[in-house]
Amino acid sequence: MPSFASSQPNPDSSTQRLPWTTRVRPETLSRLETLITLADETDRERLPVVAPFTGEELATVPAGTAADVEAAVDRARTAQSAWAEQSIRDRAAVLRRFRELVLDREAFLCDLIGLEGGKPRYHCFSEIYVLAEIARYYARHGEDVLGEVRRAGPIPGVTAVRVRHRPVGVVGIIGPWNVPFDLTVGDALPALLAGNAVVVKPAEQTPFSALAGAELLYEAGLPRDAFHVVTGTGEEAGAAIVDTVDFVSFTGSTGTARQIGERASRRGIGYSLELGGKNPMVVLADVDLDATLERMVQGCFGNSGQVCMAPERIYIEAAIYDEFLARFTERIERLTLGASFDYDVEVGSLISEAHLAKVAAHVDDAVAKGATALTGGQARPDVGPMVYEPTVLVDVTEDMTLYTEETFGPVVAVYRAENAEEAIERANETPYGLNASVWTSDRRRGASVARRLDAGMVAINDAYAVGYAAPAAPMGGTKGSGTGRRHGPEGLLKYTVPQTIARNRGMTFVPSGEDAEASARRLLRLLRFFGRVPGLR
Repeated sequence: MPSFASSQPNPDSSTQRLPWTTRVRPETLSRLETLITLADETDRERLPVVAPFTGEELATVPAGTAADVEAAVDRARTAQSAWAEQSIRDRAAVLRRFRELVLDREAFLCDLIGLEGGKPRYHCFSEIYVLAEIARYYARHGEDVLGEVRRAGPIPGVTAVRVRHRPVGVVGIIGPWNVPFDLTVGDALPALLAGNAVVVKPAEQTPFSALAGAELLYEAGLPRDAFHVVTGTGEEAGAAIVDTVDFVSFTGSTGTARQIGERASRRGIGYSLELGGKNPMVVLADVDLDATLERMVQGCFGNSGQVCMAPERIYIEAAIYDEFLARFTERIERLTLGASFDYDVEVGSLISEAHLAKVAAHVDDAVAKGATALTGGQARPDVGPMVYEPTVLVDVTEDMTLYTEETFGPVVAVYRAENAEEAIERANETPYGLNASVWTSDRRRGASVARRLDAGMVAINDAYAVGYAAPAAPMGGTKGSGTGRRHGPEGLLKYTVPQTIARNRGMTFVPSGEDAEASARRLLRLLRFFGRVPGLR
């Protein structure tokens, strides 16, 4: 069965596959067992799914093959035509029902996201919040964005031009592990609204968020073959998606994105790539630390820093450098670490042992070369097997790995800047351009600095949440941080092909013979007339 989310439960499936049940609500375990059963194919190779809070195997899922992906895409392509024939309003109704189901199942979804991702509960809830807002926005405004519109023709009154947006066909989504519900299912919502079918390859570490989203979409009325989830590796299932679908949406590493872009370009299909960042935070001397310090800390260390938009570099104007460091560090040392499904934890686990090793290597390399850890800098196996302390480094120099490379963990480097000009200049010295933030009490000055920062999104007095949680505004990177946008009209239209339909009411634009010169003269007079009449075109 190639499309694991759309298979039916096997009543004979064993339930002895949940070795870790401590502190997990029985309802969550029951629903998770159903998802495991849906993904159960006993005769194929399996991939382990590990619970980061304990390091124990939670379950296994099938390792989907290229043939599985091809079969899922074939079924999706067949279903897509009928789905696209439904009105935009009817497709929007599915999104509305899906939104209500997500809100109704909020507790289960938060448990599930935390269980397979190791995230503190509030960060799990933030995925629910953003996804619900995305569904609401596109359900309410999608018809306006996708609707056929009139455009000016070459000759007013003689020609008529209209533009409509057609679905691309089958969209492939290759999702990340750090925000597994929002950035897989959430990215699928505008694709579905536009009339496409979708095939998802979730991250190996967090497949159950996508499987749960699929079941909710089916319950909301989406035809089952219009949305498929194929679990598997990026090398096998992910590559097959790029080779078979009509558009690829990818969130992940820059190295993988280059391969996807090359393969997609060879096939002549479109793609959207949301990649990493070495995001700067510019703190000006007039900032109100009493009002903003908490937002700064949570922005840096939320989800243990495993957020593509989280700040990793902080540039502080010299006048407040010492005060900022003292207060920033003191608040970080009071952050609560834990492996819990409750709201009382601020910093949870990293996703895997391999990622823990990467974060530790970045910090150890910096310290060995002369950096100082003002706080943190150690793994915390007493809290959880993949927990790392929130870490603040100073004296970071260009020869250190984390100076330019994205750490993607609970680690920030702090730098003194003599003035705002130096802070802006150094903030822009990066091959990335995903997100940046500026912190000031002067609204106009903040806007002025924001416009000078080379990033696809810039927040003022916020790390990133206020911009990312605005579903009407496009989000994406510049430079090495990707291409394409999610959210807003841009995040919907990328899944479409614009089609222009032009009508001629009787004028010959390319005459021949003796009429050619006379026609050219008439057109010349028209061009002069168009230029003299205000508001004509």
